[in-house]
Amino acid sequence: MTGTVVLATHNQGKVVELREILGDALGGVALEAYDGPEPVEDGDTYAANALIKARAAVAHTGLPALADDSGIAVDVLGGAPGIHSARYAGTRVDADNIALLLSRLEGVVERTAAFVCAAAFVTPDGTEHVVEAVWNGEVTTEPIGDGGHGYDPVFRPDDADRTSAELTREEKNALSHRAKAFRGIAPIVREYFGA
Repeated sequence: MTGTVVLATHNQGKVVELREILGDALGGVALEAYDGPEPVEDGDTYAANALIKARAAVAHTGLPALADDSGIAVDVLGGAPGIHSARYAGTRVDADNIALLLSRLEGVVERTAAFVCAAAFVTPDGTEHVVEAVWNGEVTTEPIGDGGHGYDPVFRPDDADRTSAELTREEKNALSHRAKAFRGIAPIVREYFGA
């Protein structure tokens, strides 16, 4: 099985993470970084934003594309920051987003939350698939750990005794919302390429 899929992101950290997550799951399919224009993510769900990114990559490259949209949903905040996670503080800086989230949770005891990921696969013929996954946990009272990105330093998953930022890359790639979503979509990609 051969072919190429574009990873519709300009975030090189995410490209590395997705290559690690998908590894052998796609067989001989090559994962190519995206160099085209960044679309406006104006969808009102994770799935809608993932599809916007994947469609833009297909339109620019003519190749099938994988994309995702993800964020953290905090129960006591009604699911916020949600789809606005990356730009929650208005700066797109992880430390600013974390500081704002912790300030909004100051004094709050019930801090349950979930990382949510929607992975989208779009083909040049217009076929579209989305797989969503969640990773349940809670928000800590302060950042702990220096691995990962985004809200990892303040998210302690239910299935780990440390924050996501303290997990090894292998541990995170075995447990995370992104790993679950992309492993869920991998068989669809393989089928498209005739595996």
